Amino acid sequence: VLGICNGFQVLVKAGVLPDGAEGWSSANRDKPSATLTWNENGRYTARWVRLKVSSSTNVFLRGIDEIDLPIAHAEGRLVARSPEVVTRWEQRGQSALRYIPWSVSDNGRSPAWAANPNGSIANLAGLGDPTGRMLGLMPHPERFLFGTQHPQWTRRPASEFGDGLRIFQNAVRYFQS
Repeated sequence: VLGICNGFQVLVKAGVLPDGAEGWSSANRDKPSATLTWNENGRYTARWVRLKVSSSTNVFLRGIDEIDLPIAHAEGRLVARSPEVVTRWEQRGQSALRYIPWSVSDNGRSPAWAANPNGSIANLAGLGDPTGRMLGLMPHPERFLFGTQHPQWTRRPASEFGDGLRIFQNAVRYFQS
């Protein structure tokens, strides 16, 4: 299952993420461990972000270390009920993607919010379930399938395909194996 932006919101609000099938009980739905809410800046934000893959078990992220993707949302801030919830995600490999600062080539001019534009806990941009077969993320991989979709495509090394395509290719490879 892949939930992008509003799809991620649906998976979290429905209780499917972060715990997958093991969290699908009426007791767990009464006290959700996480939700997605308004960005800290209180407004819709659309920009490009740099992401670090922090899960070695998620099938959608195999072979990916860092990727650039666009975001476009007003309610993309992931919050957890407690710090223990985040610790549990870390231990189980569910913390899938994190916002990170751009490279040194940006000359360090990016404001502090640039690395985590919505204020998500632990800089999280995406979560997986414990099996690694589900991924919810706020950034839009479908908006970076081709190299020319990146705003700096004329200044970057030439690439026919964009980083987002790799997530979909991983899904296809998973089902072919």
